[in-house]
Amino acid sequence: MSHYEGDLRPAGSARFAIIASRWNARITDVLVAGARQSLSGNGIGEGAIDVVRVPGAWEIPLVAARLAAAGKHAAIITLGCVIRGDTRHYEHVADRCAEALMRAQLDFGVPVLNGVLAVERVEDAEARAGGSHGNKGEEAAIAALEMVNLLEQLP
Repeated sequence: MSHYEGDLRPAGSARFAIIASRWNARITDVLVAGARQSLSGNGIGEGAIDVVRVPGAWEIPLVAARLAAAGKHAAIITLGCVIRGDTRHYEHVADRCAEALMRAQLDFGVPVLNGVLAVERVEDAEARAGGSHGNKGEEAAIAALEMVNLLEQLP
């Protein structure tokens, strides 16, 4: 019986993309910094990291699909922050963003990591952007490295 599991070894000349929304920039900027730090801390040079900023979480999937279709990145890390408000807009944006990111990764065979926070309050976002719950940007980057390595091993 074979056992496959990814690790954090850099994937040679692999490029990584970080797509991040500008909406809730106080949160997303911390997520981007965490993702970049995780990648560089695991041997990915700054020249192999492309950062693309988009207006909000709603726009992330289109760019993720475009980059995945181009096939130039080993993985795409998506970062954003959707905070519940008084309307259903929160559900539409967060749910449809997640669904579209999943579709992009399945359609193009490129890992698309969902680091788009969907939280109740700004304090919940702060806890996940370098606070008591760590930095979800760092975690998404680690998952990207692991997925790239795992996919290289699979038959």
